[in-house]
Amino acid sequence: MFQQEDLIQIARQPMPFGKYQGTLLVDLPEPYLIWFQHKGWPEGKLGNWLQLVLEVKVNGLESLVEPLKEPVFKKDKKIKKRITFD
Repeated sequence: MFQQEDLIQIARQPMPFGKYQGTLLVDLPEPYLIWFQHKGWPEGKLGNWLQLVLEVKVNGLESLVEPLKEPVFKKDKKIKKRITFD
């Protein structure tokens, strides 16, 4: 059974190996997940999370997981001058 924490993990955890190393689990392509389904899931939590990602994708629930991603701040987008309103 999956927990609420598992949804957070698939939204924030990068793939640790392979062709899609560094890609967030929820952003992995569906054909890649189906390949794992046929070849065998990795052991442990990663395998469980990948199964959950496939279920999310098959059922069109990506929009529910999207808000759980950590925000990405770009370092080069700094405010150079503040405007004050008197």
